[in-house]
Amino acid sequence: MSSPTPHDHLVRLAFDPGVSPKGGGLPGLEVLRTVVNSINLFGIVAVVGALAVSLGVWAWGHHTGGHQAEANGKKGAIVSAGAALGLGAANGIVAFFTALGSQVR
Repeated sequence: MSSPTPHDHLVRLAFDPGVSPKGGGLPGLEVLRTVVNSINLFGIVAVVGALAVSLGVWAWGHHTGGHQAEANGKKGAIVSAGAALGLGAANGIVAFFTALGSQVR
């Protein structure tokens, strides 16, 4: 067998750089987690408000015969529900795709 060339080392490095996420490597990780959790909570509170307004517009449009308002209220309610789903599932979605991505070879 021939001796490894620098090119062989680069090819191996491209396939397995040896990098994996580890907690505690940088200062401020807990602060960042707290900030992200606060942003998520803010988003959830905002979605509750958006859902309440959308449902009110939907009801108002229905009872007054305003078809455009009714349609916009329905769209707002669906978008708010989707946003709530995404915010609530954000951690699980990221964990799922992180685990899926770690299986790529």
